[in-house]
Amino acid sequence: MPRRKRNTGSSSDGTEDSDFSADLESAEGSENVHRRSSARLTRFTRASLRLSQSSQGHLTGRHERHFSISGCPLYHNLSADECKGKASSRDKQAEERTLSHRQDENRHATRSQAPTERQLRYKEKVTELRRKRNSSLNKEQKEDYMDHRQSHGTSREPLLENITSDYDLELFRKAQARASDDLDKLRLAGQVSESSNMIKTIVFGRYELDTWYHSPYPEEYARLGRLYMCEFCLKYMKSQTILRRHMAKCVWKHPPGDEIYRKGNISVFEVDGKKNKIYCQNLCLLAKLFLDHKTLYYDVEPFLFYVMTEADNTGCHLVGYFSKEKNSFLNYNVSCILTMPQYMRQGYGKMLIDFSYLLSKVEERVGSPERPLSDLGLISYRSYWKEVLLRYLNNFQGKEISIKEISQETAVNPVDIVSTLQSLQMLKYWKGKHLVLKRQDLIDDWKAKETKRGNGKTIDPTALKWTPPKGT
Repeated sequence: MPRRKRNTGSSSDGTEDSDFSADLESAEGSENVHRRSSARLTRFTRASLRLSQSSQGHLTGRHERHFSISGCPLYHNLSADECKGKASSRDKQAEERTLSHRQDENRHATRSQAPTERQLRYKEKVTELRRKRNSSLNKEQKEDYMDHRQSHGTSREPLLENITSDYDLELFRKAQARASDDLDKLRLAGQVSESSNMIKTIVFGRYELDTWYHSPYPEEYARLGRLYMCEFCLKYMKSQTILRRHMAKCVWKHPPGDEIYRKGNISVFEVDGKKNKIYCQNLCLLAKLFLDHKTLYYDVEPFLFYVMTEADNTGCHLVGYFSKEKNSFLNYNVSCILTMPQYMRQGYGKMLIDFSYLLSKVEERVGSPERPLSDLGLISYRSYWKEVLLRYLNNFQGKEISIKEISQETAVNPVDIVSTLQSLQMLKYWKGKHLVLKRQDLIDDWKAKETKRGNGKTIDPTALKWTPPKGT
């Protein structure tokens, strides 16, 4: 069973009481004592589990309950009483420091003067404590570490004893308690919440983006409130400094995979979720910050990702992407689609949709997006279907219109065509037949908008260099 250090009587100079040493000596004395100690520890662990399940205790020792794992005593291999004892010890140390500072108030220009006698004694004591640390683990300690890891995995903090000196470990414990207290203050102020999205903003390239929804990033990153991301490899980091160091070393300037389309400064890369798993997982986590219905995060191997970028002299910047199953039994040509917020309302969404149907045409299939669509996705698709139908009707010279023929030429699913015609009031039932009405007023409005818009952001089928993947 894992053994925990009990240093509730730590003094202000970093030394500790002899309870833990005596416990180790008795454990090494005989096998029976060790068994009784293990039994007591088992009972203690079960009691601590009950405390955690009822949210009793707090790492700071100042609150009766905790509301996050950062404040859970059991996660840090402590009990509620131990946390209270450590809190009283920290308070005592703070009082002693305040008293010593008052005694030194008459010493001006402290930085230019030599350390006081008290400071020199304290430095010597800390140096001696660090020198005495035994850097190697004995056999029993190694077994405790392995048992703890096998029993709890990532649900508990690893055993930290003997990793560093007792003095430095105590400093780390103080920092943990202080950080937990600061997080609780932010939670009470409404700036962070354990039950909702805690990542409020992301720094992405030259943009700082406000997020819309929760994304399951690891808690150590999510609790920060702000993430820093490399816009090329999509790695997420905790600080601007880490990001700056990463950018100095990152060799990526475009997404992995094959560039299958290029027209001007717009490119599309085909990325295989099986070959580039980490990149695709990071892409899904990023997308979830702006999509409500997305549920795919880590199982990316059965999918292909088509990433659209805009190039300049610094690299290919992420504009948006869509994913599709390698083998879709329902002929879905899009599983998930996203345009980055900084590129929204600029025509890139329709370009992504048009590109997905272009791939369906090359595959000689009829496609449709996977449901449910997000609110913005539904608006974009309805607008795209309306535009496709009005263009088809404007160019149609025959007398009888077949929905099947429209579907084969545009690769749009007949169900989507019918729903769009109904929304445009162009589908009527008369004498037992469904008739498609060619409303010239809608076509004229569409032509006027097209003329005003000009030849802006559109997909050029001749710029596609792609053959459907086989055997994936």
